[in-house]
This record gives sequence, C-alpha cells and structure tokens, in this order.
Amino acid sequence: MVKFFTFIARKSLGDQQADIKVNRFSYFTKKTTVGKNLHFNGFRVYGEGKCHIGSNFHSGFGCSVLTSNHNFNGTAIPYDNTHIVKDVTIEDNVWFGINVIVCPGVTIGEGSIIQAGSVVVKSIPPLSIAGGAPATVFSNRDKEHYYRLKKQSKFN
Repeated sequence: MVKFFTFIARKSLGDQQADIKVNRFSYFTKKTTVGKNLHFNGFRVYGEGKCHIGSNFHSGFGCSVLTSNHNFNGTAIPYDNTHIVKDVTIEDNVWFGINVIVCPGVTIGEGSIIQAGSVVVKSIPPLSIAGGAPATVFSNRDKEHYYRLKKQSKFN
C-alpha cells in the first residue's frame, strides 16, 4: 500500500520525483512544494494558496493544512463566495503528531514539534514544542543538541 499511496501523493503534488514516503492516503494541491525525505501518514493540503513543506518532515495521521478560508467580511452572511488566500510554510525538520490542523498564513519554524490534536492559528518559532487549540509554545528543543545532530546529518 505504501507504493500506491506514494504514487497518488506524487500525482496530486505534480512532482513525480518527490522524495516522499506515504503510509496512508495523502493529498496535496498543485501549489504544494516539498523538500527531501518526507514521511506522511495521512496528510492533506486544502485551499488556493501555496504550501511549502521543508525537508525531513514527519506527520502522524489526520493532519491538514489550510491555505485559504471563506471571507466572512464580504457581501453575504455567514460568508460570501470569495476566499482569503494565505500561504503556509513548514520549515525543515518539523514533526506533527496526529490530527494537527494548520490554518492559513502560518509559518512553522525549523525543528519544531506540534503536539497531537493541535490547531495552529499563528506562526511557531524555530525549535519550539507547541500544542493545544489554539496551539501555544510550551517548551523548546535543546538548541545545542539539535544543531549538533543537524551538523552530523542525523535525519530519520
């Protein structure tokens, strides 16, 4: 099944050479770009904006990234037919637990970990450990340890 899910994901990306491993159904938009050595276990990108996912990314199942939302300040209630488009960036070496949702306009900094079940509504600084709904930073990775492993190319 891994080969099948990887094939489907590459087709939705539009990048047949993407260095990805996909263990569960995952879907991307054509405006999604990826780095190297990515592991998806059920990940979906929705919306009209761009989504960039850096290298060495890992996700649990049920994760979603939104790159646009309805315009609630438009010409109808509860929202009109226009969308507000905001790009999302997930930097290198990021790990998502299961069922993480990332809202439009967010950047998740290098080396960050997002706790299972989190809803990320604002940008997360590098090397942060964040969680909750809305996600807040509650800890940080050991900076010296992280950069030592990165320098040694110790990527999973």
